[in-house]
Amino acid sequence: MERNLKNVLVISFGFLFLFTAYGGLQSLQSSLNSEEGLGVASLSVLYAALILSSMFLPPILIKKLGCKWTIAISMCCYIAFSLGNFYASWYNLNTLTPSIVFEQNKYTLIPTSVILGLGGAPLWSAKCTYLTIAGTSYAEKAGKNAKDIINQYFGVFFLVFQSSGIWGNLISSLIFSQSSTKVEISEEDLACCGAYNCLTDSTNTTESAKPSNSLIYTLLGVYTASGVLAVLLIIIFLDQIKSDQAETEKEKLETPSFWSTFLATFKHLKDKRQCLLIPLTMYSGFEQGFLSGDYTKAYVTCALGIQYVGYVMICFAAVNSLCSLLFGKISQFTGRKLLFALGLYGILFEKHKEAAFANYRLWESLGFVIAFGYSTKLQVYIKLYILLSVLVLSMVTYGVVEWIEAKSSPGTPTATKKENGGPLTQETHM
Repeated sequence: MERNLKNVLVISFGFLFLFTAYGGLQSLQSSLNSEEGLGVASLSVLYAALILSSMFLPPILIKKLGCKWTIAISMCCYIAFSLGNFYASWYNLNTLTPSIVFEQNKYTLIPTSVILGLGGAPLWSAKCTYLTIAGTSYAEKAGKNAKDIINQYFGVFFLVFQSSGIWGNLISSLIFSQSSTKVEISEEDLACCGAYNCLTDSTNTTESAKPSNSLIYTLLGVYTASGVLAVLLIIIFLDQIKSDQAETEKEKLETPSFWSTFLATFKHLKDKRQCLLIPLTMYSGFEQGFLSGDYTKAYVTCALGIQYVGYVMICFAAVNSLCSLLFGKISQFTGRKLLFALGLYGILFEKHKEAAFANYRLWESLGFVIAFGYSTKLQVYIKLYILLSVLVLSMVTYGVVEWIEAKSSPGTPTATKKENGGPLTQETHM
């Protein structure tokens, strides 16, 4: 038990250090790299690469490299993204024209975004596989229920991991608050913030309030070091899965071919419940894309300064974690229907978990891509109308799903049904 718990903690703190860097950097992309929308463009490319990665890379890498080295190599993809942001900030506005600056940034940030996207799906898949095997192995030796042990391991992981949103954003705010120049925001500049923001980045306060290059280098240096620490932690302290367990897992991974898995994802769309859940799943991507690409820039950086982005996102991360725990407890007594109006988001398809989760990743990532794609083309108030429209449509289609579930088993509370599943848990972190 002590050995397994050590491995769980190693993975947990490895992800903590890694996403302390990535989470903080993602929140700042629209503000740090605002030239011609480069920051949000890189995020759109990133999630497009994630879609491709999730379709075929995880089983291949886990089969060839094992969980430990898949995690380590995938983490290096995140470090590459941090390094790409380094070069994106190395320019002198007095000697380089905006067009040259953009071209230099584009040729570093976009490729590293692709690299990160390709590494995202194998990272999460290898983590889940490792924790599942470790929990199952201990349960067999201790004569305990495997699901209980696996749930405990995942509980420890998310307890540690969820705090990354706090630390990464805290670091950025503390570093940027050291800026010696304080920009006074005029009433005219404030008119370009919020829902009716101006679309001219050159006259926007985003650039004038941008921290000095030295502070940007310091932040990126801390983030890169945090990523390197995560990789070293995995390489040095994480035990490799025993050969017999690894072979068993390889057999499981070999069972479905790439094409069978790929086709199963789309065959699952024959289930009308899955089709009805697409708007709600895409809304998750739209909403998170708006938060990272528009809210932080138009409402926080523009009106308050980039040093406040971290503090605002800390509040979001803390409340998000608290509500995840709170609503999970409340749903045991109220079921899904009462919480539905507050934001519940899906159904677990008990007999087709893999295809259901693949659809979830596909449509949420597509929501990210679309949201980041139109981020620089539309004003914020239009994006808010789009978000509201998608949300209303999602509520209607999800209501139909609940009606179908209730109709299929009259008299059975939806929250307690097992044959059609319960709430679908999600991992919103890339």
